[in-house]
Amino acid sequence: MQLLNIDQFRQLLRNSHRSFHLETQDGYAVDDEADALATFIETGAIEEDPSWSAWDDMVKEITSSGRLIQRVRVVTEPHTDYTRFLHATTQANVDVGEDIRWLPRHAIDPGELTADDWWSLDEDTIAFTAFEPDGNLGGLAVTTDPVIVRYCLAVRDTVWDRAIPHADYPSA
Repeated sequence: MQLLNIDQFRQLLRNSHRSFHLETQDGYAVDDEADALATFIETGAIEEDPSWSAWDDMVKEITSSGRLIQRVRVVTEPHTDYTRFLHATTQANVDVGEDIRWLPRHAIDPGELTADDWWSLDEDTIAFTAFEPDGNLGGLAVTTDPVIVRYCLAVRDTVWDRAIPHADYPSA
């Protein structure tokens, strides 16, 4: 495995034809979301952080060339505050080209998932998300081990088929 920082990973993502992100946590400690999350919890309003535009611009660049970025969020119901926040902000991601789906945790056997978050890049690379002790993103551990790649792609296909498109998933 190779440990990549965020910029190195983003370059891999830019070079991929199909990328898929599996998110399995009910909450994340993301510095550039902290203020917006606090405001959302207090008022229900969404205040986008200007730093989010870098992600949006990259996604537009990738998807406007016909390449795919897909994401499944495995979530517990009833939703946590963070999940409600994510749902409220997801349309912006969809608008720039991400195909995002939601999978209620109770709708899948835990043995059909991984406990960790990861990205698949094309059909030959898996990038596991590595978190700092405080919960922030620390980087990504990348592997091309064919056994790991095959397993993660099988998980991807299973969750993708069962997940509910964002437009059809209730915010509750």
